[in-house]
Amino acid sequence: MCGIAGILQRDRALVSRDVLTRMGTAIAHRGPDDRGIVMRGGVADAAPFVGLVSQRLSIVDRAGGHQPISSEDGTIWTVLNGEIYNFQTLRTELEREGHRFSTHTDTEVIVHGYEQWGEHVVERLDGMFAFALWDDRAERLLLARDRFGKKPLVYFDDGGRLAFASELQALRVVPGFPDEIDGEALGAYLAYMAIPAPLTIYRGVRKLPPAHVLTCTGSQVALRRYWTLAYRPKSTASEAEATRQVGVLLQAAVEKRLMGEVPLGALLSGGVDSTAVVSTMAAVSTQPVKTFSIGFDDPEYDELPYAREVARLFRCEHHEFVVKPTAMDILPAVVRHFGEPYADSSAIPTWHLARLTRGQVTVALNGDGGDEVFGGYGRHLANRLAEGWQRVPLPIRGMAGAVAGSGLGTALGAGRAARVMRTAVFSRAERYRQWAGVFSDTLAREVSLHPASNEAVDAQFASVRDLDAVDAMLAVDTGFYLPTDLLPKMDIASMAHSLELRSPLLDTALVEYVAALPSRFKVRRMTGKYLLKQATARRVPMALLQRRKRGFAVPMGRWFRGELQTFLRDHLQRSHAAQAGWLQQAGVTRLIDAHTTGQADYAHHLWVLLMFELWYR
Repeated sequence: MCGIAGILQRDRALVSRDVLTRMGTAIAHRGPDDRGIVMRGGVADAAPFVGLVSQRLSIVDRAGGHQPISSEDGTIWTVLNGEIYNFQTLRTELEREGHRFSTHTDTEVIVHGYEQWGEHVVERLDGMFAFALWDDRAERLLLARDRFGKKPLVYFDDGGRLAFASELQALRVVPGFPDEIDGEALGAYLAYMAIPAPLTIYRGVRKLPPAHVLTCTGSQVALRRYWTLAYRPKSTASEAEATRQVGVLLQAAVEKRLMGEVPLGALLSGGVDSTAVVSTMAAVSTQPVKTFSIGFDDPEYDELPYAREVARLFRCEHHEFVVKPTAMDILPAVVRHFGEPYADSSAIPTWHLARLTRGQVTVALNGDGGDEVFGGYGRHLANRLAEGWQRVPLPIRGMAGAVAGSGLGTALGAGRAARVMRTAVFSRAERYRQWAGVFSDTLAREVSLHPASNEAVDAQFASVRDLDAVDAMLAVDTGFYLPTDLLPKMDIASMAHSLELRSPLLDTALVEYVAALPSRFKVRRMTGKYLLKQATARRVPMALLQRRKRGFAVPMGRWFRGELQTFLRDHLQRSHAAQAGWLQQAGVTRLIDAHTTGQADYAHHLWVLLMFELWYR
């Protein structure tokens, strides 16, 4: 795991070693073990106009894996952030073709793979990665990102220069960095508390989207998607066969993620996803699994008792941390590391959990992706119910007995059932905004001059309109929510502490298999993640897998009315962002007053505004 950065002077001006060094320093936390810089000038030009930087966290071939790594003749160079899990298989294949390796690191297969297959090497890589590759002969820069967007890569291209990095803070040290705020990105942030690719908060800076390759050769820049998750054609596997195969694929996914030369553990919430991973680790490990959990001093939000129960069941070496309001002291550091507004409050406990975990291990497995792959969010069930409600004749919809008769009110609770029925008339994208978004159009107009944007989600649903209600939601969660919210949170919070996280439930083979299964294997009647629970029940009592799902949320509503109210008012009642015209002070103040007096619950909205204000300052 590493941080990478670099500059291509498209105008062939001399690249600055000093700037490259400062880019590396800005992301040194991602790879504190080693720094490498290479500067190249192409075959016919001795003056270097391209530079690559690596900050390395040494995990595989710790002694010999220094980056950047080159081909035998020194004309192709690469830097990698991530892990290539099938590198041994690829190495064997490439050695048969005559390639000679000088290290035992996974990074080197990218260089020789590029020599053999060109830019299509990316399609052969199984792992989590963002890498840059420079080809002297073709004078070509290649940037690539993994299929799900586990590893970040941001860049800007001003025509004369293309600069890239793992994090925005490394780009900000480049002279001439385009720091104008993008109103469209702000609108997307208000809607979904994070900014989707390819946008960043800066108008001139872009995120490389997941499963994409960018090539820059001379005046030509091209962006190509190399993989799309397919939900069709549908598998004809029986439930028993599918349950068995998910177990087999999950075990393979866990085993391949145990590679490395450093201490390894697992994040454990006690929920279905992390329990599935930890139980599988325990089955294939010869030593007790080191597990790490986090809780809150509020029983409504605390899952530590469940994590302890799982840890006891599998005789894990267990570690815990409790988050209190004083944990918010880390906010300035969190804001700096994200580099742009980001308002998923679970980043706070994740940050503390990463720090706790890094004190014991260098690599940890987690349960990320279980909800998005197997159907664990309430919106997956709700979308199926809403579209079923659409088919109920209008006269019957008006009868109160229809709700009770359908079991909807019993399963979801009266309030949630009413919301499902109310949103049934909406489009899928509008429903998603209602269920997964933050600011409505009305509230967004009250606090900002930039409307909340749903364009990215609209485009996602347009591309999966042929899927059923459950699979369509899963596809959008995988294509939008994962790379926009969940995966950046986990990457930034963990790498801030030089901790590598690996996600077995986002293994490509496993995800592709599950996507092609009928949606009834994912959401069965009123049960989410049905198939994952069935597969995990081989090792875990079903009672542990059937408890009510809890999000990894922070009790922000109570904190904003109590311990953190002064902090909130100090920052938002005299908002610097409002003074600059990005927010509207009157609307912001109204939300503060309504929430702190108990008239309404605007905790989530206020957190979004607070994180924007802190970033702006």
